[in-house]
Amino acid sequence: MRRYALTLFASAFLLFGVQPLVGKFALPWFGGTPAVWTACMLFFQAALLAGYAYAHAVATRLPVRSQVKLHLGLLGLTVAVLAARALLVGSPVAPGPEWRPTGVDGLTGRLLAMLAVTIGLPFFVLSTTAPLLQSWFARARPGASPYRLYALSNVGSLLALLGYPFLVEPYVPRSLQGWGWAAGFVLFVAGCAVCARDLWNRDAVPAPAEAASPGQASPSEESARPGLGRTLAWLGLSGCASVLLLATTNQLSQDVAAGPFLWVLPLALYLLTFIIAFEREALYSRMLFSLLLIAAVVGVIRSIFEGPHFPLPLQLLAHGGALLAGCMVCHGELYRLRPAPRHLSAFYLWVSVGGVLGGIIVGIVAPRVFDTFAEYPLALAACCLVALVVLLPRPKEERPVARLGRNLRVFLLAGVVGGLVVAVLDSRSELRLTARNFFGVVQVLESDQGNAYRHQYSLKHGAITHGVQFISPERRRQATAYFTPDSGLGVTISELRRVREAVGLAPGLRIGVLGLGVGTSAALTQAGDTVRFYEINPKVISLAQGEGGYFSFLKDTAAKVEVVEGDARISLERELERGEAQHFDVLALDVFSSDSIPMHLLTEESVAVYRKHLAPHGVLALHISNVHLDLVPIALAHARAFGMHATLVINETKGDALRSQWMILSPDEEFSWGRTFTQATATVHRLEMTEPTKITWTDDLSSVLPVLRRSHPLVQTRTITQPPHSEPVAQPAAP
Repeated sequence: MRRYALTLFASAFLLFGVQPLVGKFALPWFGGTPAVWTACMLFFQAALLAGYAYAHAVATRLPVRSQVKLHLGLLGLTVAVLAARALLVGSPVAPGPEWRPTGVDGLTGRLLAMLAVTIGLPFFVLSTTAPLLQSWFARARPGASPYRLYALSNVGSLLALLGYPFLVEPYVPRSLQGWGWAAGFVLFVAGCAVCARDLWNRDAVPAPAEAASPGQASPSEESARPGLGRTLAWLGLSGCASVLLLATTNQLSQDVAAGPFLWVLPLALYLLTFIIAFEREALYSRMLFSLLLIAAVVGVIRSIFEGPHFPLPLQLLAHGGALLAGCMVCHGELYRLRPAPRHLSAFYLWVSVGGVLGGIIVGIVAPRVFDTFAEYPLALAACCLVALVVLLPRPKEERPVARLGRNLRVFLLAGVVGGLVVAVLDSRSELRLTARNFFGVVQVLESDQGNAYRHQYSLKHGAITHGVQFISPERRRQATAYFTPDSGLGVTISELRRVREAVGLAPGLRIGVLGLGVGTSAALTQAGDTVRFYEINPKVISLAQGEGGYFSFLKDTAAKVEVVEGDARISLERELERGEAQHFDVLALDVFSSDSIPMHLLTEESVAVYRKHLAPHGVLALHISNVHLDLVPIALAHARAFGMHATLVINETKGDALRSQWMILSPDEEFSWGRTFTQATATVHRLEMTEPTKITWTDDLSSVLPVLRRSHPLVQTRTITQPPHSEPVAQPAAP
């Protein structure tokens, strides 16, 4: 059994270890949004289904030695393809530059095609291993249950997923990860060859014995094919768990950061439920997991009401607990409906079909049917209904106390389903427009309708406000939210105007803004300025340009307005390739997917691109506000790398302003000592690191794990309290 166990373990480890890696390659080119991982998961589930279908066909239709020949040939072809890609592209798994999108249309299809070409064949081969090798094991070891091998393969998957964000992503460059994975694949092929040799030598062994062993079916059960009802139950339970997995991942990723750390945690919990359910039937307790599901859904309901400022540990606990309990209910019931080992390849095939259906629902159907992430509360409600249905039948000789407990759980499950409905409906009370596409959900809300002075429209992406505009004519052009005159960007623009006036230059500024929102930053401009926005979401562009009559900042400004549609970094890189450096006086980074900044827009290589677009004394303004991540160390590391001077401007929620943190990077030390900064009502810290830091983001090495907010500063800094050309005095600071 050892050779099969080790090979299955290696297969599962490689199968799930490559998923966050290829997702990390795809993320920068496809907008850095949660939808990237959803599309990746759809591909992985479809490839898994294809692998299971192959294994089912091979195991049921071919003689043993024909199976061995075919599969060894497929393994050899895959190794040859990986070697060819390594020679031609320079990496066995990295995509070539030809896959970089040229627009914002058809991104899901392009991403799926890229994955099929770059990783499709090896992923398909790995996905065949679990059902095929278990079938080989059942032939080679009649009487032994192969289901424990499935649980063991899930342990390998779980270790790969948990190891990636904690041990691999923060320390191993992305390019080196690909080579390490390819080396592991070669070792896996060697293990498959050993198992194939064992089966070849045992070809004369008859099919599994008729006598049933513990945990195995009786001879009559062995010959009975699963009926339509059981097959549909397999499909529904696996599909429900798959939808819950992907919807939970979307929910978490939109408000923190899209990346492996928050991708693999839900997937690890999902796999953990497979491990528990398929290890032993007694490990699944309907009472225990229905109670856990009730408690976790109550936490989710509270997080919906609290919004993004609900503490991250409690968010993870609520959403993770709901995912664990919901999937445990589905997978526990799935295992109770398992067939005899003779039909296990068909069982795995239908379970995989359910997984693909879940991916299709979340990745393709939901964005076209729902205008919010409605699949998440619906999946939670469906899991509650599954738990409710299995509790309804009354067991024989049920004691009164047990009956009371069962009825109470039924009542509570019905109650939390109602609570989900109330929470979702309450969140739509001020809603005037909602739209969903590949880049997420945007919503327009109308608030303070009874107060003419405060009456306003706001734009939300996910759970975060991305712009506010007052409705009354006298306040409609007023800068608000994160872009008030005392915000980091407002102070920077005012100081640039003052400097230009002092040296006798023309007053017009050239301003670049990565991220459009509702165009509020245009309220900081004036006649003679040119403001150039870069925005990837076409719906955001149409709203900012006046769709629905909600927002008019772009129309109201006297400055010249330019809008470039597409990923900001790719657009800027292409402008440099065409020799079209923009020479911005200030370039503001204000690109958010809900509360998270796409990591590829805050790496060292991206900052190098921004620098090339600046005028000789141009300034970078980085909007680094985030509820859960402390991005100050990343910005300071970039300042140190490029010899720039860093100033942190913190504006608190007051009046028309929302709390914001801006890091201003200037090539001139004197810039932040100008009168506009020294007289600003915001809190201004002129920072420098007292020692080099290992916390930085590059294209090859980046992780959110080191920058999760803690009770102490992530790096040691000091606040400079005296301007240049005077005796410097430095004091410790912990902004």
